[in-house]
Amino acid sequence: MFRSGTVAFLGIFLAAATPAFAARCGGDFNSFISNVSADAQAAGVSAAVVSTAFSGVGQDGSVLAFDRRQRYTFNKTFEQYVSTRVGPGRINGGRAMLSRHAALLSKIEQQFGVPRQILVAIWGLESDFGKGDMGKLPVIRTLATLAHDCRRSELFQGELLAALKIIQRGDLPQRDLIGAYAGEIGQTQFLPSSYIKYGVDFDGDGRVDLRHSVADVLASTANLLHTNGFKMGQPYGEGSANFEAMREWNRAVIYRKTIGYFADQLVGR
Repeated sequence: MFRSGTVAFLGIFLAAATPAFAARCGGDFNSFISNVSADAQAAGVSAAVVSTAFSGVGQDGSVLAFDRRQRYTFNKTFEQYVSTRVGPGRINGGRAMLSRHAALLSKIEQQFGVPRQILVAIWGLESDFGKGDMGKLPVIRTLATLAHDCRRSELFQGELLAALKIIQRGDLPQRDLIGAYAGEIGQTQFLPSSYIKYGVDFDGDGRVDLRHSVADVLASTANLLHTNGFKMGQPYGEGSANFEAMREWNRAVIYRKTIGYFADQLVGR
C-alpha cells in the first residue's frame, strides 16, 4: 500500500502486520529457509508450494540496501507533496477512469459504501491507474531477504507466509508474484497480509488478482476501507471519521490529505 514515491510511510504499514511464525533470524541463509519452510508447512502451506517457492531462492542485497537507507519520517509539507503527486495529467487520467469504469465503480459503491473518487485517487497515487511501476522484484526473494535480516524478522516472516498463501490459494502464480521493495503487490500495492485479509474476487473468476483485474483491485481497496469503518456520504477530510478510517491504508496525515484532495479534484470540488 505504498510506492517508492511514498516510501517514507513504509514503517507505518509494517507496524500493523501480524507475524504468523518466527524462525530464528540471521545466520546461514539456507538453514533459515529450511526452518521457515517447516514453519510454513506447519501453518498449512503445502510442501509442494513451499518447495517450489523457495527453490533456488537467495538473498537480495539491493533490497537490504534500499531498506537501510530509508527514512521513516516525512519531511515535506502537504503543499510540497501534493504538487508532485496530483497534477493536471493525473487528474484528467483519473476522470477518464471514472468514466471508463462507471458501472463497476457503481457496483463497488453499492456493496462496500466507499465513494468512487476515493478509490480512483488511491489507484492513481499508487500505480498511475495500473499503468505505472508496480515493482519488479520477486516477492518471495524480497520477503525472505527481509525476514532473514534481524531488524524486523518476525514481521516479514508473517508477510512471507501470507505470500506463500497467495500462491497456494491460486490467486497468483509465483511468476506473477512480483512487487516492490517490501513485497507490496499489485495496482494498489497491498502487502501480502492485506492481500489475504482484504482481497476480493469481484470479477468472479475464482481468484483474487490484484495485478491484472481492475475489478478485484478496486473492490479489494474498497473492502479494506469499508472494513475499517469508511462510510459513504460522509466527509473524508482531516478530522473526520472517514479520515481516521483511512489510517489502515496509510497512517501519514499528509498522504491521507493527498488522497482527499485528489478525490475532490476528480469530482470538481
